[in-house]
Amino acid sequence: MTQSPVKQDVPGALSMWRKVANTRAGRLAFSVGLWAKAPYFATALPTVEKLEPGRAELTAPLWFGVHNHIGTFHAIAACNLAEAAMGIVMEASLPRTHQWIPKAMNVEYLKKAETGLRAVATLEPIDWDSITEGRDVPVDVSITDKAGVEVVHAKITTWVRPR
Repeated sequence: MTQSPVKQDVPGALSMWRKVANTRAGRLAFSVGLWAKAPYFATALPTVEKLEPGRAELTAPLWFGVHNHIGTFHAIAACNLAEAAMGIVMEASLPRTHQWIPKAMNVEYLKKAETGLRAVATLEPIDWDSITEGRDVPVDVSITDKAGVEVVHAKITTWVRPR
């Protein structure tokens, strides 16, 4: 039996996304809400482009606020983008009966990021009902440049438990 990454009880973030995702203005408003909930993400200016249970895609522009000393996308700004992608995919996938918190982050900087970036966070299907005590749940985040070349890869471990 294949388990869906999300149960029938649609999480609030996913429900809200489905109401606004069909327009650029709606996606931007949703993204601004993400910045308001976690203001440190705003430094990378992430915009949620796609969101579904188990997958989130965000973009972030290359602007002076994320530049490092050589004018490329700063490593920690890329980490903020990765964590934003992980956070929104968890919010869209977890049933309301459970909660999560980041626990660990392993990041590989693969190439200089000289353009705006796209982060894709993926979460394998999980039987949420099997999590009765608490468990590590990994989220993979691939960050690519405008040419589609992966410049950063992150594996973020979240701790998931029932509420």
